[in-house]
Amino acid sequence: MERIRKGDQVIVLTGRDKSRRGTVLKRVGPDHVLVEGINIVKKHVKPNPMAGSQGGIIDKTMPIHISNVALLDPETGKAGRVGFKEMDGRKVRVFRSSGIVVGAKG
Repeated sequence: MERIRKGDQVIVLTGRDKSRRGTVLKRVGPDHVLVEGINIVKKHVKPNPMAGSQGGIIDKTMPIHISNVALLDPETGKAGRVGFKEMDGRKVRVFRSSGIVVGAKG
């Protein structure tokens, strides 16, 4: 079970986007994630008339290593570490600091 999943709110711990927040768009491999609005780079693309795409310089979101982001604790507004617990026969993610289930509504 992954500690960080698609749709989670995360905060960046290191790098040029440090302390910025975003939503995980998808997992890229076992140890990288794509975070909305984080790690944006300029890419040069060649035109492809067969696909109808125009060439030029585009902004693209690149993957960031999972060790450089942490789950955002909604109660404190800070980064929180994640652990696992058995609840009702299911394995759930919980914040280690408060014991609150990750993604629980209300």
